Amino acid sequence: MKKQMLLAAMSLAILSAYAGAAPTDKAADVPLKPAAQQTQAAVWASRVLSRYHYKATPLDDAMSEKIFDRYFKSLDAEKLFFVQADLDKYADAKQKLDDAIVGENLQLPFNIYNLYQQRFAERIAYARELLKSKPDFTLDESYQYDREKAEWPKDETEVKDLWRKRVKNDWLRLKLAGKDDKAIRDMLDKRYANYMSRSRKLNNEDVFQIFMNAYAMSIEPHTNYLGPRASEQFDIQMRLSLEGIGAVLQTREDYTVIREVVAGSPAGMSGKIKVGDRIMGVGQGSTGPFTDVLGWRIDDVVALIRGPKDSTVRLQMLPADAGPDGKPVTIALVRKKISMEEQSAKKTIMEVRDGTVKRRVGVISLPTFYMDFEARRKGEKDFKSATRDVARLLAELKKEKVDNVLIDLRNNGGGSLTEAVELTGLFIDRGPVVQQRSAEGKVEVENDTVPGLAWDGPVGVLINRGSASASEIFAAAMQDYGRGIIIGEPSFGKGTVQTLINLDRFGQGDKARLGELKMTIAQFFRINGGTTQLRGVTPDIKLPTIADAENFGESSYDNALPYTVIKPAVYIPAGEVKDIVPLLEKKHQARVAKDKDFQYLVDDINYVKKQRKENMISLNETARRKERDQQEARAKLREARLAAAPSPDDPILVPDPKEGLKQAVSPKPASAKAARQAAAVKGASRTDDGLQGDERSLAAELEAEKAAKNAKDVLLNEAVHILADEVGLLKTDTRLASRVLPYTSDR
Repeated sequence: MKKQMLLAAMSLAILSAYAGAAPTDKAADVPLKPAAQQTQAAVWASRVLSRYHYKATPLDDAMSEKIFDRYFKSLDAEKLFFVQADLDKYADAKQKLDDAIVGENLQLPFNIYNLYQQRFAERIAYARELLKSKPDFTLDESYQYDREKAEWPKDETEVKDLWRKRVKNDWLRLKLAGKDDKAIRDMLDKRYANYMSRSRKLNNEDVFQIFMNAYAMSIEPHTNYLGPRASEQFDIQMRLSLEGIGAVLQTREDYTVIREVVAGSPAGMSGKIKVGDRIMGVGQGSTGPFTDVLGWRIDDVVALIRGPKDSTVRLQMLPADAGPDGKPVTIALVRKKISMEEQSAKKTIMEVRDGTVKRRVGVISLPTFYMDFEARRKGEKDFKSATRDVARLLAELKKEKVDNVLIDLRNNGGGSLTEAVELTGLFIDRGPVVQQRSAEGKVEVENDTVPGLAWDGPVGVLINRGSASASEIFAAAMQDYGRGIIIGEPSFGKGTVQTLINLDRFGQGDKARLGELKMTIAQFFRINGGTTQLRGVTPDIKLPTIADAENFGESSYDNALPYTVIKPAVYIPAGEVKDIVPLLEKKHQARVAKDKDFQYLVDDINYVKKQRKENMISLNETARRKERDQQEARAKLREARLAAAPSPDDPILVPDPKEGLKQAVSPKPASAKAARQAAAVKGASRTDDGLQGDERSLAAELEAEKAAKNAKDVLLNEAVHILADEVGLLKTDTRLASRVLPYTSDR
């Protein structure tokens, strides 16, 4: 079975792992060099990309110039390290990167990277030097905090001024949070030293992957090179399982720390591993020597901890409550298969009062369209599958007599094409779901061939800008069939299909580790002939738009494929949802106009959009204190609202008799940029503490995450209200019900 993926920016969060590159640290003064297998991987990747990509593009001088520009931007996205003179120095290389790949000599891109490391060290050293003198916060000057679209600094004077302002902003944030000058100096010096420490841990596998992605993404945004370890991580994310101990790890300073222990896993069952414990050493088997992992990259530590099922790994642990000189304890664990249940589909039931009656809406949250390809290929009966999980949840919701079902696809970046088709099949009685067009122009229709439905009642789909690819196929099909109401903001706009190509098939020797290409091979189209490319799926009922379309989504890419249309497939709509949308829209608008929480959210979104547009922050203490006071006033309003009794109109979460009361959880953002944008809105009413994530205590960080997880989800609540309204309208108007729900008209 082909691994056909439809991904925008699939999250690679895992159990006991971090998706990094290859192992080993390096000395700061040792220039990195390419490995022989990397030059081999590059040349084979170029042959595949230039011949078999959907947008096959020759690797020539024109492509070399694109790679050059993208490579420099990949290394220094915020334009804080290189100056224009550095790019000018390599001007002759602009048309030679193609020759470097074809000629199997990658020293040129590595030389560019080594210059980057040199500049990085210089800038950090300068930043630390600036800490010796206190900034003048009476000056009227500003700092541009997002420099992705800025020009390169023209010389050393300009780049030093940028860093002066950056350090000044870091200092001012901590000062406003109540820190004194000594504490600020110590904290920032440690922060900048950590930047340098992390930079020194990058190795030639990292550099090669950055360079190859500069090449791949110069062809088209969703084509990527995955190094051996990243490729393994991708497979783990798709099958939602791995063989390990069941602990989520995190780097804090030089320690690898236990961030979460998975219930029922070897780590959890042992009862000996606690959140906050630090891993000092890892030993293989019952008697193997321990490897000291203090100061290691987290992915290197993970590589030691993972291993074959039923094998033994021993950990030397420093307990969370022990000091640096505390006595480590040794814990032996037998590795098992760990299921990543947090990334699986989940259900909740929310109850809404409608006059004297209650409407029950089942909410299914689906973070990705996952599938264990290998297990399915082998014919295993219980292989992991998003569709299977959702079908099971729908059966449970039927038994619990819900009136409507909401599929929450917010920030679902995609996954398996097969899963997108089969999931749609749970709601329609056979028919085309999506069309694919190959590079040769051949159009194939992917059909749901399974008769019957898992759910024949009303259904809604909740999307946002982070809903991409497979999510868009499902939402578009539900919309084209008139089967469900699409609620939210316009989706990502990715209309391309990728497949994985293992480069080891071309390698020399049995132990070749060349990595994989995730390569675009087709474009998908809606059954109505349109495409989600660039435009995404437009909701039937729109909710406030949080994302910045200029910087996040398909339309933000400079080389995205164009929007186009093809001939519609032959299909019969399942219902006329459009007949009920105006009625629901009217109720929605009337309700949100009176909903304080909804209006607060709109206010916060507008505030963040204004900040994004301005892209400047004052470095004057008086002005910043005024801004902070305004933020604190906003925060107090929000806190007062949260402290008040909940509105009787709010949906109520129905307790699960098996698990007790739980809060509905939204998927995590699909990419770093999406995460930043979501965090910006959530943090719009909070006071800045000036700290970075790993500078807060682990307990405080976990508590903040828990609070955010359990916070009121205003958009989900409104979507549930809309579906409850739909139930009320359908129950009181049989003619409308027969048009909207033909599957149930004869019941």
